Amino acid sequence: MSTNSSKKTALSSALSRRAFLQCSTMLTGAFVLGAPAIVRGQNLNDKLNIAIIGVGGRGTGNLGGVQGGNNITVLCDVNQNHLDKFSKHFSAARLEKDFRKVYDHPEEFDAVVVSTCEHTHAFATLPALQLGKHVYCEKPLTHGIWEARVIQEAAAKAGVATQMGTQIHAENNYRRVVELIQTGAIGSVKEVHVWVSRAWGWHATKEEAEQAKDIVFIQDFPADTSPIPEGLDWDLWLGPAPERPFNDVYFPGPKWYRWWDFGSGTMSDLGSHYIDLPFWALELDHPRTIEASGPPPHPHLAPASMQVTYEYAARGERGPLSLTWYQGVNKPQIWTDGGIPKWDDGILFIGDKGMLLSNYGKYELLPKKEFKGFKPPEPFIPESKGHYAEWINACKTGEPTTCNFAYSGKLTEANHLGNIAYRLGKKLEWDPTSLSCPNAPEAAPLIRRAYRAPWELA
Repeated sequence: MSTNSSKKTALSSALSRRAFLQCSTMLTGAFVLGAPAIVRGQNLNDKLNIAIIGVGGRGTGNLGGVQGGNNITVLCDVNQNHLDKFSKHFSAARLEKDFRKVYDHPEEFDAVVVSTCEHTHAFATLPALQLGKHVYCEKPLTHGIWEARVIQEAAAKAGVATQMGTQIHAENNYRRVVELIQTGAIGSVKEVHVWVSRAWGWHATKEEAEQAKDIVFIQDFPADTSPIPEGLDWDLWLGPAPERPFNDVYFPGPKWYRWWDFGSGTMSDLGSHYIDLPFWALELDHPRTIEASGPPPHPHLAPASMQVTYEYAARGERGPLSLTWYQGVNKPQIWTDGGIPKWDDGILFIGDKGMLLSNYGKYELLPKKEFKGFKPPEPFIPESKGHYAEWINACKTGEPTTCNFAYSGKLTEANHLGNIAYRLGKKLEWDPTSLSCPNAPEAAPLIRRAYRAPWELA
């Protein structure tokens, strides 16, 4: 199905603002420092001065993605070993362990890349926005709903270039799926099913954990402690999280992501990638209700397997729809019954004229015989400049990014709502204005968590 040229232009404009762009993770060498601070409207050949907060794990890839043609002026990490490693490549960069001290010298940088663990994302991001600095932050944007809203509001006030790190949005397959959904290839979408087979988190038995190839099997906080790795500032790593003695079941990543104190499990991690596609294609924002199921919730550990159903109200020409998330052993009934190909991970759109099955790299229109000879619309979503290149370009020119915090903040909120519904074992009604569940006041401390003194988000 095709659109007329005016509709295509409008769609293209809207969609190009939402696309994530492709990343590169290769380090290519050191930089010459000393370029003047960049303000929007200057020459694209001018260099940005960038502060990198977190250079281990995803931080390595993010550093590689933004360094080309720019100045890395600050390197920050709670692990001295990481700083020592990268200071050899960026000898002129100032080194810090505490990201709070990075902001004592705002004249040193124009933009900030945040690649800390999830529980400190908001704390490392908010000061940058308050100083009017451009920000790239790893997914998920924040550790909770209230934090996500604080970051969205601060970004809107600052008017700077922002981007959340979800690289799959940059791939062409997602663009083609969005075009098909939005031009009505399968008609009006009534249901969406999203599943991932990764089963990391709380397992009932060690055998289950081993079968899932989980990297940790633990039933609760460990009674013993482990030696703190040389070079790691454990207190800084904990940041606003409750104080815990060091144990290697928390560190290094991604071990931490299964603990509610530090992460939000697979729901928030891979949900940032997979639920992104229906969010983009169907222009979703705030669900009306959220209901989850799975094993009895653990007070400290995210589940390996669970599922969540979101109900969205009708909007504009779109009718109401349900979106169901499945992780681990949970799968859609149509998958179990053999009604669709049994992909390990996938997104299934069900419309009144057919179905569309997608994953990161491919899609199928179903039933195949019904779409024999089908011609997709001419592509109208531009190819990616590169996930990091889009953000760099936005910093210099003021052009919009496609995974700005206004978009990614809503996606982050929705994923966290799924976890809250699971942890409470109750169908939630959601009021996005007051950030509350009218039928579940007990959700409040999960919407806005308490912080370890002296940490505050303000």
